[in-house]
Amino acid sequence: MTTSKAPIINNLDEKAIEKLIYYATKAPSGHNTQPWQFKVRGSAIEIHPNFKYALPVVDPNHRELYISLGCATENLCVAATHFGFTTKWSIQEGANKVFFIQINLDKWQKAAEHPLFKNIEKRQTNRSVFDGQSISETIIEKLTNIRTENSIHSYFFKKGTRAFSTLQKYIFKGNSIQMRDKAFKNELINWIRFNKKEVNQLADGLSYEVMGSPAMPKFLGKLIVKSFLNPKTQNETDMEKIESSSHFVVLTTEFDTTREWILLGIYMERFLLNLTELGIANAYLNPPCELPNLAAELQKELPINEEIPTIIMRLGYAAAVPFSPRRAVSTDFK
Repeated sequence: MTTSKAPIINNLDEKAIEKLIYYATKAPSGHNTQPWQFKVRGSAIEIHPNFKYALPVVDPNHRELYISLGCATENLCVAATHFGFTTKWSIQEGANKVFFIQINLDKWQKAAEHPLFKNIEKRQTNRSVFDGQSISETIIEKLTNIRTENSIHSYFFKKGTRAFSTLQKYIFKGNSIQMRDKAFKNELINWIRFNKKEVNQLADGLSYEVMGSPAMPKFLGKLIVKSFLNPKTQNETDMEKIESSSHFVVLTTEFDTTREWILLGIYMERFLLNLTELGIANAYLNPPCELPNLAAELQKELPINEEIPTIIMRLGYAAAVPFSPRRAVSTDFK
């Protein structure tokens, strides 16, 4: 982390700032792009979008990017509480309608144990085939009762239900569209790290370990991945993964606004940390949400009160998998 001379912020020195930002960056992001930028302003830490790491093909409106900023916000607030700070966050609109999150901090005691803090570094996206075990209704009820944010909702659909089958159908439709889209496939391949050297140099993207693949030279990896990026192979792969899962969860917004995307991210990270606490694995299957025509159809077909489907996750049980790398963070102090 590179910084200029840091101020003292209510007993929050540079070392403490670095610690909080470290935990913030453990948040998930599309293709593990880590599209955030941190700025320290007086007694606040701001989380801004870094459009250098945007995904213009799969996320042209930056919806998933802003969701990841919300996830980073929740992590930072959980970590701050754990280390004895009170937090108050707000969503701000900057120049050119670019939104960011401002988190005001105040030191109030030595420590305040947060029950979810230990899960920040344990949380992971698990792209493996799950073990087929069903999640109990008691646990689903616990997940349903996790505190949410205004206009953000979650809906759980058990394997074997009509809604579960509907989601599966639309995931396959989305795969078929995306896997025929040359730009989509090129963008995805550009974020795959095929060997340890690439992982160490870039510390972002989808590492070969996370993808469950052996290390190989980049030129060979690209050839092999391109041969697998087709509708038939992708749907067969996802079929096995879906059938091994217990539930789908769909996260929705009411109006599909930038503010809601950030709020959804804040809730989603809280949800993911609770999943981690309960030993439940999760992975994203978002093609129907990323394609406007399919999202509009799904909005009508699913029992989600005609809200906007924004994130789809499959849930179940599975052994832990390798963790995604993280870049060093440059922080702006003023």
